[in-house]
Amino acid sequence: MSRPTARVVHLVSRPSGAPSAENFAFVDEPVPALVAGEALVENLYQSVDPYMREEMEEGGWELHAPLEGRTLGRVVETRADTLPVGTLVFHRQAWRTHSVVTAERAHLLPDFAGVPLSAHLSVLGGTGLSAWVGLTRIARLRPDETLFVSAAAGGVGTAAGRIARLLGAGLVIGSTGSAAKAAHLTEHLGFDAAFDYHDGPIADRLREAAPDGLHVYLDNVGGDHLEGAISAMRDRGRIAWCGAVAQYNNLQDPPAAPRNLYDVVGKNLRLEGFLVRDHLDARPELYDFLVPHLRSGALVPDETVVDGFDRVVEAFLGMLRGANTGKMIVRI
Repeated sequence: MSRPTARVVHLVSRPSGAPSAENFAFVDEPVPALVAGEALVENLYQSVDPYMREEMEEGGWELHAPLEGRTLGRVVETRADTLPVGTLVFHRQAWRTHSVVTAERAHLLPDFAGVPLSAHLSVLGGTGLSAWVGLTRIARLRPDETLFVSAAAGGVGTAAGRIARLLGAGLVIGSTGSAAKAAHLTEHLGFDAAFDYHDGPIADRLREAAPDGLHVYLDNVGGDHLEGAISAMRDRGRIAWCGAVAQYNNLQDPPAAPRNLYDVVGKNLRLEGFLVRDHLDARPELYDFLVPHLRSGALVPDETVVDGFDRVVEAFLGMLRGANTGKMIVRI
């Protein structure tokens, strides 16, 4: 019996600066026969994320090999008792139309009636979990506090704005890369104020939006955003550092450290970085908090969905350029 063929993306060269389509290649590979404990998954949705840019560097993804990433799919063939045919699963064997997984490297998706499947890659996935951990475990956001979120129109940023609003934050401010995205944040996502970071120094924009200062900053950018936020923080404010998109295309020559870093001492600030993979135990908390809001319609995931596996590289490059609002997802 002939085996199915998987369409797979390989990294074939490492970028210098911003990546391009030439760094990738689409390859057709036969799916191997399953052995005991394995299942074949037909992939349905794939996430593309900023961290993947770092994986393109030496020491990250291997060249001429399938890549990894968050993926949702349906089991179509199995030799694993815990992964029956028809089961919906989450796994990280991404950038391919079909994946061979084991029970140890895939987990069953919870059955949340009335919740769209793609939400498991957005507000219920790694981006939503990053926002939840940053706000509740690292920064410990309290009701009525003022929050600033950078890269606020991206996956983590939009999730953070929604979650903060549901947690009772007083004033929610976001920065983004265009006036249109700033309007999207305030008109559709519950932000009280938003600005295009091209319009002037971050510290000035923050003083205008929050004259009494910030209690909490969720940092997805680093660089001048971190410097501006430190300037605007109230005494004993908290900074949860999640990402640094300002330097992903300049890893050899990153932005200078904030010139006012010593103000962390002078203002008694707490600055803590975190990796969401160290907080996977928080996922049940996220589900318990968000699923009722998703079912009621009080929360609608903000997603940009690109159709077709052949557009996965296009979606990834577009996400790095800021072509998306909310989570960028590929519907395979």
